[in-house]
Amino acid sequence: MKLGANTVLFGGYNLETAFRCTALAGYDGVELSAIDGMSEHLVIDRWREIALQVKRLSADYGLELLAMEQPSRDPAKMEAAMQAALDIGIPIINCGPGGKTGDEASLQQSIDELGHLSQMAESYGVILCVKAHVGHAVYNTPTTLQVMAAISSPYFGIDMDPSHIYRANENPVEAIAAVISRVRHVHIRDCKGRQQGPGKPEMQANGRGDIDLVGYIRTLHAGGYNGPLNLEIIGAKEYSLEQCCTIAAESRGHMQASLQACGSR
Repeated sequence: MKLGANTVLFGGYNLETAFRCTALAGYDGVELSAIDGMSEHLVIDRWREIALQVKRLSADYGLELLAMEQPSRDPAKMEAAMQAALDIGIPIINCGPGGKTGDEASLQQSIDELGHLSQMAESYGVILCVKAHVGHAVYNTPTTLQVMAAISSPYFGIDMDPSHIYRANENPVEAIAAVISRVRHVHIRDCKGRQQGPGKPEMQANGRGDIDLVGYIRTLHAGGYNGPLNLEIIGAKEYSLEQCCTIAAESRGHMQASLQACGSR
């Protein structure tokens, strides 16, 4: 598994700061944030202006470009994201499912949209991943399995985030085992309690919350997963750089120890 961090953790700072601090924390790579309002990193509407800088930063700091998070399922925006991914060399685009929890029509609409986007991903040679998300149409293991059954494209995969599964009142260790065959990306963070949101950024740091992340990573290893394991901490845009760096370093240490404990490193 490759350890990375989503640059959204450093959403209050420029892209070079995000790369520099991620490298200092010892990560293997980065997931580029293309999340409007949370960062000004990979801005999809002007990705061509940013592409050369991303490639240079990747080389300068020795960080592999592991993925991109672009949450919108708007076809035009997603196609631009896929064009950017192809040009820059980003293999995976992560998005959200949208829709509304408990609404079958909404779930079907999400499946239809993701199916169409998966066809688009195939034409660009990138992998589109979606994760269960609290409050959305796909929010737990059963709805994730429905999506897996409906979309068979090899260019579509599951992005697993234990914090969302935990807040759906499930056991993330059991949940990852149920869907491991289609997991192509993992967002990882901790969570204290089962409330709607993931909590303060410092409480999302691995090891601070209630989730058995050691068991989660052990199950990934046992299932043969060897893709990205990207830290995703949201809500830190107003945090000091010292706070962001502490969260990044603390979480990377926990991830490394977890991999060592299961014999993956």
